[in-house]
Amino acid sequence: MSESNIKQLRRTRQGRIIAGVCSGIGDYIGIDANLVRIGLAIATVFGGVGIGVYAIGWLLMPEEGKNTSIVQDLINNKQAKDTWHQETPDYSPAAGWQHQEPTVPGDQKPQA
Repeated sequence: MSESNIKQLRRTRQGRIIAGVCSGIGDYIGIDANLVRIGLAIATVFGGVGIGVYAIGWLLMPEEGKNTSIVQDLINNKQAKDTWHQETPDYSPAAGWQHQEPTVPGDQKPQA
């Protein structure tokens, strides 16, 4: 089976009203996006679940033409920063560090 025949759940650009979640789900399932919108509206009226489902879909579904979702992009950026982040030295007295006053060249006291 080639990659072009595999259905992928994506937020679509065409037919989107807010973020393309309902139109993406509609395309994936093969139903009209308005039916998905009505279902989420009903879920919102009865308990408010529809808003949460929509927000989760927006965060977890990749946009059409992309391979990663918003959450995956944030995780990847965090991991990239962590790999380049150098560990700061431990300057605590428990690590054996002794406090020394900073010296400036030419600011040394003459020895008696």
